[in-house]
Amino acid sequence: MKNRLLYLDCSMGAAGDMLSGALIELLPDSQQFVEVFNALGIPEVTMELMKTQKCGITGTKVKMLIGGKEEHEYYRAHHHHHVHEHHDHDHEHSHDHGHSHDHEHDHDHHHDHHRGHEHSHAHEHSHDHDHHHTGMAEIQAILEALPVSERVRQDALNVYNLIAEAESKAHDKPSMQVHFHEVGTLDAVADVTAVCMLMERLAPDRVIASPVHVGSGQVHCAHGILPVPAPATAHILRGVPIYGGEIRGELCTPTGAALLKYYVNDFGAMPAMSMEQIGYGMGTKDFPAANCVRAMMGTGYAEPASADGPELIQLECNVDDMTGEQIGFAVEELLKAGANEVFTTPVGMKKSRPGILLTVIGKASERQRLVEMIFRHTTTIGMREMSITRHVLQRSLEQEDTPFGPVGVKRSTGYGVLREKYEYEDLAAIARREGCSLQEVLEKIRAQAAAEQ
Repeated sequence: MKNRLLYLDCSMGAAGDMLSGALIELLPDSQQFVEVFNALGIPEVTMELMKTQKCGITGTKVKMLIGGKEEHEYYRAHHHHHVHEHHDHDHEHSHDHGHSHDHEHDHDHHHDHHRGHEHSHAHEHSHDHDHHHTGMAEIQAILEALPVSERVRQDALNVYNLIAEAESKAHDKPSMQVHFHEVGTLDAVADVTAVCMLMERLAPDRVIASPVHVGSGQVHCAHGILPVPAPATAHILRGVPIYGGEIRGELCTPTGAALLKYYVNDFGAMPAMSMEQIGYGMGTKDFPAANCVRAMMGTGYAEPASADGPELIQLECNVDDMTGEQIGFAVEELLKAGANEVFTTPVGMKKSRPGILLTVIGKASERQRLVEMIFRHTTTIGMREMSITRHVLQRSLEQEDTPFGPVGVKRSTGYGVLREKYEYEDLAAIARREGCSLQEVLEKIRAQAAAEQ
């Protein structure tokens, strides 16, 4: 059975705006998406599309205006002259700080938020220290307020959790206490939200990406010089094939890395596919090669061992000294951390004690994080790991007109079978509204569907 495939060419790295620009070009009406996006009400943010050309290739440059101005102009106008940590710099922003670097990095990585900015170079403007440092709580509040689907909201939060964890490693503090600059600015929130919305609209069955070009050279920051890729980006890209090259600069940003890590099922060569649409998302800077992400959408027969990636692992541990509340909390935290599945099974243990078998299924590339979380949230002193293969049906969610209005229908196909199931939350909402049972709602919907056939 053919799959709907999305292939991302990251031979010049990736940034949030480059990914959204490439995906927007795959839509039949990109301007309609811009109107929907701008109606979301992300504080002060407006998306604009601009056609640009690099090395003879024409593509879309996505600009997120804050208060009607480009991001760096907005902060200058509001006296926020700090250098943003991990901006989507080589692709998105050029901050004018009155100095030059041999590879044009105008940003500051990982500066300590409890001390002044110690820049080894002179700025043409002063630093005001009353700017707001955004943390995960503020990011969550912004996303919770947006009128997007629950899937988009959760996807965006999951992407931010990946970045928060990477930043927490760099800062050596818990992720909920990490304060972002690049990741917390409104335009970055907009970039992540836009990509999540576009992925929902395009609904590929599988996402494949090339190995990621991260660039080379060094990054100047308040504490000295860091290597490319910067620490947060490197942490996110663990388990992903990356490479450097002759191009000096930071080509893959933390936001771009997190979006790739979250959505891409396989990294490698482009599979055999019949292409239908091609999109180019452009960066800002000029390099010897076209500074863009290329997205290709089409159909093919890529059937991996697992629909969730090339390699899944199963982690298990037995516990007999945890309360039900503690076990429930551990399950919720592991799911929030991005585990594919978490479930418990009652078991009998030694000394005739009743216990719980905790099973966690996740991506092999997330092994370290999942192992750490299991040790943190359970009382176990050891766990088992197995490599597993899953065979899954292709799933889609569609809307069906019923006597009660539109209702979601989950369809699963493949291996010669077709399964359909009405969305429980939609049925439950109708049952409560109509004052009847779930069964009565189902019978009426099925009766109409049978009559129409």
